[in-house]
Amino acid sequence: MKGGGYYSRVNRGTKQVISDALDLVETAIEGMLIEDSDRVFAIADYGAADGGTSYELVRNIIGMVRARAPKRPIVVNYNDLPKNDFSALFEMIHGEDEILGVKSYLKDYDNVFILASGTSFYRQAFPDNSIDLGFSSTALHWLSEKPGIISDHIHAVGAKGSELKAFAVQAKKDWQTILLHRAKELVPGGKLVFINFCIDEQGRYLGNTAGVNMLDTYNAIWLELVAEGTVTNEEYTNVVFPQFYRTGEEFAAPFSDPNGEVCKAGLNLDQIESRVVECPHAATYRETKDLDSFVRAYVSMLRSWSESTFYNGLDPSRPPDERNRIVDLFYGKYEERVRRTPEEHAMDHVHYYMMISKANVP
Repeated sequence: MKGGGYYSRVNRGTKQVISDALDLVETAIEGMLIEDSDRVFAIADYGAADGGTSYELVRNIIGMVRARAPKRPIVVNYNDLPKNDFSALFEMIHGEDEILGVKSYLKDYDNVFILASGTSFYRQAFPDNSIDLGFSSTALHWLSEKPGIISDHIHAVGAKGSELKAFAVQAKKDWQTILLHRAKELVPGGKLVFINFCIDEQGRYLGNTAGVNMLDTYNAIWLELVAEGTVTNEEYTNVVFPQFYRTGEEFAAPFSDPNGEVCKAGLNLDQIESRVVECPHAATYRETKDLDSFVRAYVSMLRSWSESTFYNGLDPSRPPDERNRIVDLFYGKYEERVRRTPEEHAMDHVHYYMMISKANVP
């Protein structure tokens, strides 16, 4: 993933997804016992990237806690992988990112402290009983490992048979792992608000709500490069997104077994619902008909989260410049398709919005 705050600058849709979770966060906080004390109120943003997409929601959370506990210290913990762009995150939080133009919430609230955890959310990232409110959006679909190949597609949505089953089994295991680590970290009475990519009740998923299927388009262009001799068959097979879009039933399953580990850890699924957030770039294009701006913004958004997968799938013996050239060619072909039929392209976000609580017991 590119640094310098690139992710937040091009992902307006992801930011809107998080903004739309405000009602769920308000409900979570209303159901928590929050009063002035010397104990820290700890917030965790799991898979935070550069922090820009969740920034306003974090500001709102601080405001809601402050309204009920004016003197209580607050810590915001930003979690992501060790290679994450934490420099851009801290610059933004302190109001030093001139491009994003964010006003630091540290200037509005005192007794607020910012920490970072460079740890995979597949490990315990914080001490036992230390997090009051955990949050994650558009992150937990990434699997802990790639469970195998997909012979004729680049994503699990196009997998079949035993190849699909391998991804489903890995996703089930990973979801339980995530929940059990968060159960340890949450204080009794703590809450989680998770927003996860999914396959909803109507079979919709990211980039597959109407018109052109985004992930099928990825696959078709990658195959086109194979046919042209630019990419080898082995490199085609190497490109598999280690992701899985769970259904509502798959998200809810660990909470339905009272004898299962998740329930025994004290977690309860309080609320779950699917929501679709319209692609903001497609919506803007319908209003302005500015094709150049749409193509540039739309494909930049696609590149922000997918480029590294294609780059890393290429033979490492290729020089970096050659690998970059092939990746640029790939997205150039995508741009051509968008330019030909712009009204058919959109990356609508499809998520399940969930609120999870930990039993309020010692």
